[in-house]
Amino acid sequence: MSTVSPHPSDIRDPEQLSAVIKQQYGYYEQIKKELSHVIVGMDSVIEELVIGILCKGHCILQGMPGLAKTMLISKLAGLMELNFSRIQFTPDLMPTDITGGEVLEEDKTTGKRVFRFIQGPIFSNFLLADEVNRTPPKSQSALLEAMEERQLSVAGKTYQLPDPFFVLATQNPIEVEGTYPLPEAQLDRFIMKIHVKYPSREAEHEICRRQTTNYRYQVKPIINSEILHTMQALVRQVIVADHVYSYAIDLVRMSRPGEGLIPAELKDVIQYGGGPRASIALIMAAKARALLHQRHHATTGDIEAVAFPVLRHRIIPTFNAEAKGFDPDHIIAALLKNARKQSN
Repeated sequence: MSTVSPHPSDIRDPEQLSAVIKQQYGYYEQIKKELSHVIVGMDSVIEELVIGILCKGHCILQGMPGLAKTMLISKLAGLMELNFSRIQFTPDLMPTDITGGEVLEEDKTTGKRVFRFIQGPIFSNFLLADEVNRTPPKSQSALLEAMEERQLSVAGKTYQLPDPFFVLATQNPIEVEGTYPLPEAQLDRFIMKIHVKYPSREAEHEICRRQTTNYRYQVKPIINSEILHTMQALVRQVIVADHVYSYAIDLVRMSRPGEGLIPAELKDVIQYGGGPRASIALIMAAKARALLHQRHHATTGDIEAVAFPVLRHRIIPTFNAEAKGFDPDHIIAALLKNARKQSN
């Protein structure tokens, strides 16, 4: 295990800051190398997940069954030496199955009956909410306060969640029957919606080879919570120029029908656009990406690179969009094209 770097807020020397950034990049390279022994062909997904974690954000992974979403999250938690819990969301899941609850028991010293709170699986660093769209809204809402406030209120008492705390949710894009789509308010609490696609032929060949032989690999911890906190603090030290702020904000405002900035070809395809939280998420994710690329300044290229996972769950298409075959990614691509024209 490597030693902890000086806290970024204490660093004033640019050369020292560059050295710290290089060290944090080294941790990221080690994480990718370790994951490559168990996860094949998911480099972009891994980068986006790490970006979300460095931003102290929650992520939702969408992909077909059998694409190693659960394995990726559990192995990543192991590499970071953090506690990991998994909840399999089902239609009969109750909120107390997530949060925990109070039980009545006898105090052996006094003989009186007292309530004792038993923590649920949400009290962990990494919470995998598997198939989060398969449980009713009552249970989904049990995550809302935890995701936003990093605390829970149960029976009039407030309980702090571990630090760090991440909700990493998965959902299947093709299942409709027996599912409960997440409301926009809850989706907006995820900093990113990451698409997990089918592997390439070469990657699938390697996956099959490993899974049909005696291949085994035990990942080794790379960082701990202290190092992770340093990396998260370093993200906020990344410089963002005014024109990059403007690019991110204008891109989000362009997605809002009420602003009158939507490109002509998208006039009837966007029902709702991203709010201020989308602008903040874009800038924070761009900062984290710059750090992962050994830079202490974010660029418009970073904004464009994170635009799809940051915006795809915050832009709600109209029925006309669905009729034309426009999904959020098509809309974001058109917005980016228009934003480039305006910035040139």
